[in-house]
Amino acid sequence: MGGIKILTAVLVLARFGIAVLNETVNITDRFPYISCIFAQICNVCAPCGFIVLGFISCVGISIIGNSQQSVLIGIHLLGAFLAFFGGLAYFQLQVWLCYKAHPFKDRHCVGPLRATFCSICSILVITMAILHNTSYKSGAAVCEWALVMSFFVLFGLFGSEFRHIDFHQLTVQKQGLKTQITNGVVS
Repeated sequence: MGGIKILTAVLVLARFGIAVLNETVNITDRFPYISCIFAQICNVCAPCGFIVLGFISCVGISIIGNSQQSVLIGIHLLGAFLAFFGGLAYFQLQVWLCYKAHPFKDRHCVGPLRATFCSICSILVITMAILHNTSYKSGAAVCEWALVMSFFVLFGLFGSEFRHIDFHQLTVQKQGLKTQITNGVVS
């Protein structure tokens, strides 16, 4: 029963999105403040979307690692779907962000590298799915491992952004607790 409610909500939102894209519905002309509210919702939800995609990919990786393909093939394939498609969507959003942000001089080549590896990953995901569905399991496994190695390279590219982050430790000392007694006077 819960699945029907979710499916209905998704279909209604999809239909509304299509109507807005076709310009058959435009709520911002009649209610101009709606565009401000919509923009604020997008600003708040966008980072949450990145976090959710990252978590979905991590859950998929955990499922793949903890369910053997020979024992639980359905669970293993669900984990692969979450890990690879979620991870690919996450990295494609990172490419988009990389081109939206102003790059530092020392990391101007990160965007093209990310775009190249995301393209390679997209080709590998499609090839892996085709080979798996046509019963070429060995070829699908090769694509899977190449995809994992490409993901490692994409994760490694975050090093150029994170190397500018420093760790500083703040220590608070309680100096007011020490008292001295001289000549019967507490100071």
